[in-house]
Amino acid sequence: MAHSLLGRTLLIANPAAHSGKGAAGADFARHFLGSYATATSGYEVRLTTGPGDAVGIAAGAVGFDTVLALGGDGVIHEVVNGLMRLPGSARPQLGVIPLGSGNDYARTLGMARNDVEGAFAQLVRGTVRELEVGRVNGVHFMQTLSFGLDAAIALDTTDRRAANTSQEGEALFVTSGLKILSRAKGGFPCTVRFDGEGPVELNTLIFAVQVGPTYGGGFRICPDADPGDGLLDVCYNVKKPPLPHLLALFGLARGGRHARSSVVSLRHIRHAVLDFAEEPPCQVDGERMRGAHFEIDVIPSALRVVC
Repeated sequence: MAHSLLGRTLLIANPAAHSGKGAAGADFARHFLGSYATATSGYEVRLTTGPGDAVGIAAGAVGFDTVLALGGDGVIHEVVNGLMRLPGSARPQLGVIPLGSGNDYARTLGMARNDVEGAFAQLVRGTVRELEVGRVNGVHFMQTLSFGLDAAIALDTTDRRAANTSQEGEALFVTSGLKILSRAKGGFPCTVRFDGEGPVELNTLIFAVQVGPTYGGGFRICPDADPGDGLLDVCYNVKKPPLPHLLALFGLARGGRHARSSVVSLRHIRHAVLDFAEEPPCQVDGERMRGAHFEIDVIPSALRVVC
């Protein structure tokens, strides 16, 4: 390799990722980077020790050309928020080595999942894309933001992973989904304003804002979402279906076929304001967010991403 695409590289790894496999992944990364001198022009490896660590580490990455995030969507979310604290001129490019349960951002990028060696092979031969990130109430997200029942499902999967469930990926999302949806009693009334338009009153069951097309380990919630188009994609219900129809839509969402239903609406936006009558379940890249008032924006070409 005549030229290092990665340059001076900082690897941020979550050793607890994927039921502890992150530690072995970090060891492989050290071996790879130490063995292939032309892959970078120098590197450092930093391990996280707890939630939030990766934000501070990434925010201090001034002088690096590339920051690599090794772990699940949670650590990638933290790294992105750290990088977004840096001015654009000083912001390193991002690469991901996905090692987690959902790996939805990796799906958006077309990266090898839960295969550290395969991901490195892609990165050292990759190209750089300029991609947007979303922002809600000052918090950045690289893949998904949702409210209502779908957020409750995502948060349930997070809680179950923390309790060391043996399920992961699609199976985990499906079982949480069936549990949450079977108990669904009503929606979450809210007023939404898209891109400066007039207010729309909704009884929200699902309201997902996406950078990439999937969440929940591959459910194609916004099947046409493009992380490079400078827009966010939104999927939300405009009718309240009976429970059997709701469960059927959940199944159809695996392949994006729910988008054909008259129950849901999909659109592209740059800005939205949501005001809920009471605090709804809300998740941003799998992390819980509290509140009843939400201001959402897209930041086009915010990150240079190697993939």
